[in-house]
Amino acid sequence: MIDLTSKEPVTRQALRINPIAGCQPLGAMYASLGIHGCMPHSYGTSGCSRFQKTLLKRHFRKSSKVTTSVLKESAAIFGGDANLKTAIKNIFETYNPEIVAVHTTCLSETIGDDIKACLYDFPIPEGKYLIHANTPSYTGSHITGFSNMVSSAIQYLAQVTANPNNKACILPGFINPGDMKEIKRISRLMGVDNIMFPDTCGVFGQRGVERINEYPAGGTKVANIIDLGNCKKTFALGKYASEAAAVQLKNQCGVPFKLMDLPIGIEATDRFIMELKQLGQQDVANDLEEEREQLIDIILDAHSFFYNKKVALFGDPDIIIALSEFIAGIGMIPQYAVTGTPGAYFEDRMQQIFSKYDIDGIAKSSADLFDLQQWLKNDPVDLLMGDTHGKLLARAEDVPLVRIGFPIMDRHVHSYLPIVGYRGAIRILEMILNALMDRFDRDHPENDLVFI
Repeated sequence: MIDLTSKEPVTRQALRINPIAGCQPLGAMYASLGIHGCMPHSYGTSGCSRFQKTLLKRHFRKSSKVTTSVLKESAAIFGGDANLKTAIKNIFETYNPEIVAVHTTCLSETIGDDIKACLYDFPIPEGKYLIHANTPSYTGSHITGFSNMVSSAIQYLAQVTANPNNKACILPGFINPGDMKEIKRISRLMGVDNIMFPDTCGVFGQRGVERINEYPAGGTKVANIIDLGNCKKTFALGKYASEAAAVQLKNQCGVPFKLMDLPIGIEATDRFIMELKQLGQQDVANDLEEEREQLIDIILDAHSFFYNKKVALFGDPDIIIALSEFIAGIGMIPQYAVTGTPGAYFEDRMQQIFSKYDIDGIAKSSADLFDLQQWLKNDPVDLLMGDTHGKLLARAEDVPLVRIGFPIMDRHVHSYLPIVGYRGAIRILEMILNALMDRFDRDHPENDLVFI
């Protein structure tokens, strides 16, 4: 029996209770949808692609086209090469995509099919493209799958020509379309022309397509992915989601890269803008200076409400790292930080943040919400910050929840609104303050008249 009153976390080597991560194919599918005219193809059973597509639809409130090889019992014995080749042939003939992006699943990885060899001599229609990424569901997380697909696309497509494009390559990581749009706006204000890859702006942010062979207007065009090899510099935002692709582009095409935290909050956004300033050779735009001043003004005005409040954060590692630095910098205490994505960097980076702000916090990768619940029972916090999966934990422990990250399935509009940049920081502050003040109003109804 598990003792919930114990001060030490229960040691578990295999079991996960309320995990904080999706499977690799989910991330690969999202990355694929960030390519213009792309048909993501799930090399596995129909249930795999259906689950991933449903989760993306519930988060973005938009449907997307996805195909599958529909592997069955016989494929587990004899292999699924024939299914894959037939599926790709049918996709090009029926849906007419510009590119097909194949990702693997549990079954295809367990079978051990050599996807690259299977597709090596496949007759691709003229002017079309075919790429693949290995994304075994039973290792890593959706962030790993996203990273693998972006790296694979660069490996397949990026080239160096004799014509430098004087652009920056921006690898935004696993973030919402609203965040990608804000990053592009900041880059544009700093005079830095860029190619963002992947780019889901215009993919999930418009009405659904109606014809069977019609694709959203957004996404990074294949020609631009090919042109990534001619960029001046790469900005890899988030180690977990973007570093592997930046390394691939450097090794393949010689494009230098700068690995940075996601530009969430004041300090991380400052660092990103300073890098853009150095590349663009121009002063910081007035709009950005004004937004920063507004953010500082809000922090000063509302400091008494959030100062010294303890927070538990859970979700994707790149978001949690940047978010923890932001809230620690404004006087809050990121007491717990957990992610379901494996990797020692998360804990090391969080310890740097804890040390910088003299916080006795706990950080754990490959964790789950049960780990977090044990800690909360022994040392409660004032606020939870994470995705929809934390709402039952928030209800059980009676702690307000600020929904942030992926997936958010019980709220609307969130994917359009950024959390990056100074504008995004203002939005985060609004959500934090509203959650804390709602709790204050609930606990102190006698003070209602004070605020009228």
